[in-house]
Amino acid sequence: MCLIAFAWKAHPRWRLLLVGNRDEFHARPTAPLAAWPDAGGMLAGRDLEAGGTWMGAAPGGRVAAVTNVRLPQDRGGDRSRGWLVRDFLAQPIAAAAHAQALAMQAQDYRPFNLLMFDAEAGFYLGNRPGARLESITPGVHGLSNADFNAPWPKTKALMRALTDWLHAGDAENFAPLWQALGDATEWPDALLPDTGIGIERERMLSASFIRGADYGTRASTLVAVGHDGSVWMIERRFGPHGRFLSQTRLSLPPHS
Repeated sequence: MCLIAFAWKAHPRWRLLLVGNRDEFHARPTAPLAAWPDAGGMLAGRDLEAGGTWMGAAPGGRVAAVTNVRLPQDRGGDRSRGWLVRDFLAQPIAAAAHAQALAMQAQDYRPFNLLMFDAEAGFYLGNRPGARLESITPGVHGLSNADFNAPWPKTKALMRALTDWLHAGDAENFAPLWQALGDATEWPDALLPDTGIGIERERMLSASFIRGADYGTRASTLVAVGHDGSVWMIERRFGPHGRFLSQTRLSLPPHS
């Protein structure tokens, strides 16, 4: 993922409500959202090049998502970021224990930001410049290709949209969130970060939804986890220039 906003323990129906966009080269082979029988029945799209995923959910309302960190000169370790999500969701280990163990190996992976949630707790783990583990507090948070809650314009905009949705009080009307994920507005140069890729590229990547010919938003995803552990997961997929391709909606029952 390249843009995420989520509400953790801030809604009477949803323990976690998470929305995000995955930005990637359109040529990178990808399988759509589906159940993974080889990984405990988790729900996720699949990166067919490296074998991992960018976001997923598992029985019991366990959820994980990863973004890269925009550091052009730092490829980091050899391990693929996508396996961070798969490895957490494929086995019923408590998020706290998994996060603490993973922090010891974080430098083996390419630069990443990782979110992990189970029924009890949520954690952020980043590995640049060093491993940093943080317990997630109740409320609305955001993440893109910088530090957790870094105030990038598109991250702040998606967080505001999620906050407004929470205040609106309609637990199943997700239309405003889809609209926010689909916002292709580019932000003024004065508000953009300098991550070493040049102002034209920064400008293109400043939009929540990127409509590029070769690179752009490949998927918009919404994950809603009830306080009973039930999961709704919806993925909308897009081609070059933001052309809508298809949608998948899957669910997991309450945790028994």
